[in-house]
Amino acid sequence: MTYTLDQYSADCRSALLKDPGPAGRELVRQYTEKACTDPEFVAKYLGTDAEAERRILYEDPELHFCILAHVYKGAKNSSPHDHGPSWAVYSQVTGVTEMTDWKLVEKPANGRPGKVVKGRTYDLTPGKAHVYNEGDVHSPRRASETRLIRIEGVDLTKVRRDKFEIAA
Repeated sequence: MTYTLDQYSADCRSALLKDPGPAGRELVRQYTEKACTDPEFVAKYLGTDAEAERRILYEDPELHFCILAHVYKGAKNSSPHDHGPSWAVYSQVTGVTEMTDWKLVEKPANGRPGKVVKGRTYDLTPGKAHVYNEGDVHSPRRASETRLIRIEGVDLTKVRRDKFEIAA
């Protein structure tokens, strides 16, 4: 039996109502892995006809978390970033994303970017999800096309986010 968007969003909502912190987000991560490994779910929202780099599939009217489908064509790298006042869950559907976690050595201040140093690097592979809590600085690198589901604690296009640069 397929995992529907209605079931998935209801599971995430229930988890976050029970605990909006790390424990609830861990359940959201698990539900996201379930969605990303459901062949019918994947075919419907991230199949070969999916083209949008960012598409909101669901936005909770009360809690404001968003479930998004992402399709990245070709290679793509991102600079170190966090999610501002929010959190996110990344879950790979196809392809591999090399993720690097960064350690903050200097906070952003007075319009200047924060400084970070490289922490660990690891691969997000199909069916795997990872939680990034508030303040977690990371950067994805994709060598070829990838498709993923991402949960944002709030629509990140509507929040201010700091800039970071790699410390010398």
